[in-house]
Amino acid sequence: MSSTQGSMPTSGARDSVDMRLRRGARATTTTPHAPATTSHPLRTAIIGGGPGGLYTAALLKRLAPDREVTVWERNAPDDTFGFGVVLSDETLGGIEHADPAVYAALQADFVRWDDIHITHRGTRRTSGGHGFAALGRRRLLTILHDRCRSLGVDLRFRTEAPSPDRLAREYDLVVAADGVHSTTREAYRDAFRPRLTTHRCRYIWLAADFAFDAFRFDIAETEHGVMQLHGYPYAPDASTVIVEMREEVWQAAGFDELDEAESTARCAKIFADALGGRPLKSNKSAWTTFRTVVNERWSHGNVVLLGDAAHTAHFSIGSGTKLAVEDALALAACLEEQPTLEQALAAYEEERRPVVASTQRAAKASLEWFEDLPRYLDQPSRRFAFNLLTRSRRVTHDNLRLRDARFTESVEREFGCPPGTPPMFTPFRLRGLTLRNRVVVSPMDMYSATDGVPGDFHLVHLGARALGGAGLVMTEMVCVSEQGRITPGCAGLYTGRQAEAWRRITDFVHAQAPGTAIGVQLGHSGRKGSTRLMWEGMDEPLPEGNWPLVAPSPLPYKPGGQVPRELTRAQLTDLREQFAAAAHRAARAGFDLLELHCAHGYLLSGFLSPLTNRRTDAYGGSPEKRLRFPLEVFDAVRAEWPEDRPMTVRVSATDWAEGGTSPEEAVAIARAFAAHGADAVDVSTGQVVAEERPEFGRSYQVPYADRIRHEAGVPVIAVGAISSWDDVNSLILAGRADLCALARPHLYDPHWTLHAAAEQGYEGPGVGWPAPYRAGSRRPVTGRTDAPKPRLTLHGGRQDV
Repeated sequence: MSSTQGSMPTSGARDSVDMRLRRGARATTTTPHAPATTSHPLRTAIIGGGPGGLYTAALLKRLAPDREVTVWERNAPDDTFGFGVVLSDETLGGIEHADPAVYAALQADFVRWDDIHITHRGTRRTSGGHGFAALGRRRLLTILHDRCRSLGVDLRFRTEAPSPDRLAREYDLVVAADGVHSTTREAYRDAFRPRLTTHRCRYIWLAADFAFDAFRFDIAETEHGVMQLHGYPYAPDASTVIVEMREEVWQAAGFDELDEAESTARCAKIFADALGGRPLKSNKSAWTTFRTVVNERWSHGNVVLLGDAAHTAHFSIGSGTKLAVEDALALAACLEEQPTLEQALAAYEEERRPVVASTQRAAKASLEWFEDLPRYLDQPSRRFAFNLLTRSRRVTHDNLRLRDARFTESVEREFGCPPGTPPMFTPFRLRGLTLRNRVVVSPMDMYSATDGVPGDFHLVHLGARALGGAGLVMTEMVCVSEQGRITPGCAGLYTGRQAEAWRRITDFVHAQAPGTAIGVQLGHSGRKGSTRLMWEGMDEPLPEGNWPLVAPSPLPYKPGGQVPRELTRAQLTDLREQFAAAAHRAARAGFDLLELHCAHGYLLSGFLSPLTNRRTDAYGGSPEKRLRFPLEVFDAVRAEWPEDRPMTVRVSATDWAEGGTSPEEAVAIARAFAAHGADAVDVSTGQVVAEERPEFGRSYQVPYADRIRHEAGVPVIAVGAISSWDDVNSLILAGRADLCALARPHLYDPHWTLHAAAEQGYEGPGVGWPAPYRAGSRRPVTGRTDAPKPRLTLHGGRQDV
């Protein structure tokens, strides 16, 4: 399977499985487990003779020679679709531990290489140190066929498997390894509850009769649109070639009217430079669209899903065969370890599901990057290459620096990093404000104010983060009226006393943390107000002392919650004035930047989402009408805010709910605010409706910021599970964000940015240790854990040097 990352180490999650399976193999060869005391079934049926099914058969038979294992494969032994397979060092390690014979056979046939070539607008960029290993899919199957036969597995080719119901009755265990179009999964659809997602690109598997000298990505900008080639060697004289393009490009180019031979010839012509003018060949190759398979359950009774039947991951990260082989290792280990079949299948799913979910998140990021490839074509060639290599978020800036420091340094120079300066410590200018680095302490509600007045807690909280080195520290959402609070503990800017208290904090930041800017986020709770403090019951109504709520439409946030009053025209005018007055106080309080909170289901966000705005007047209906009041508020605030100070807007780019704000609407919203003078858009997601279904994961909200940055042409602040300085460097250098806002990491470590500088050995102007803290700018010394290196080697009993 094609991949820029298919053989890149990802985690140590497999080590425990490999070691357990190795222990199980040893035990079986000496003292076999009796069927009465183990979960391993004596009669096992495997549907599907691909790598996952065959490897499962070999492992189960090797672990229990008395086990009867039968594999049904409807195709002939040498039938295969696709050409080459990439396996990671991590997967190979598991195979080596579990079955040295298979590992040795694979080792003998692997083609290895280190480089990735990326050709973009006639310029080729190379990144090295990646350590790929591949072999022909047909050869892989032959190795597994031979191993299964040697162990006594019953291989039945050109034979349709009996129905899953029959197999489940006649066998102790049924392993469904029958691929993405699994008939077994469909037979038990109600039990497995699969979700299949079809994506936007067409692709075709082809091959070339020569070996590429590297993994290749070649971009062709044709009159019909952008097309891309993924290619890699799998034998000394052969390479896999995958050609991919958006559905509309595929149709515009006429591929929908070409047969297999014509498509193959056309692809060879389009990518003649990459192929050196040589032809391509096919093998029952057809244009198809990738389908992501997710199942709520992987087992039903004694039937279990494995490989593509259970889950798929886009070929661009090369994990299909890898996941299937790792599934086989885990299933075999769990069957050996657990006392019952039910417990074994539950343990298998528990172990594999988080690994697969992580891989599928990476695969989704990768496939969407290629679907949206045109948005990146105007990037400089080195930055484009870096963006491509880091697209799945599994390969990072630091990872690439270790693999190929020369390449990474060239990308940094093209970006404008001074020598020795990580991307996160480069400055960024917003209007009259220059931030000395790209780190933002994200707004975090503290619920610790009294009558809206920030006190000592806020001084220490925000002051500590300012001393911690971030370029910009943001307040929590500061409410523009008493009625606009979320909880009784929310801070405000609707009185002079509150403004004076904020001035105390901004003065501290400017005096004690010079170089750090402090920003205020203004907002109104809307229908999400009058609730308890977070730790007393988030979004739960107050037991007493509730105040009336207002919103665009009379819709409660949660079922049974307080119903807000629909805002009248007169109330809209009053609210606009409240925002403007708060902005005036914020300016006098000394804030350097102001952010208007139009996200997370609060008042202004409520106008933007079609799920929360059901108005029929000039402020509801079309996206343009839903934008009207938030833009009026923005204009009123901008008029009060000093011209030289920047103003940003936080938006929820998706509601994570059907019928909510679409990605296209999010781009339009960002464009509208930018046209009215927003200097940057802080791109968050969700929290608009209680029934949302977010897709959590590392940096999971960044793709929305990336899209807005490139399509709306406005600087963006990215948020959402960005947890490491390596993530920040990667996102900034790839051009997916201009600033990165982090919340929880700054709760864990107020000096997160200072520590990021120290860990990277950076001491430049992008960050500064407060004078009293400079003695702590290096890691404290810990107890020595290394031993002295041997200085003397003894040979043959001699004790002289």
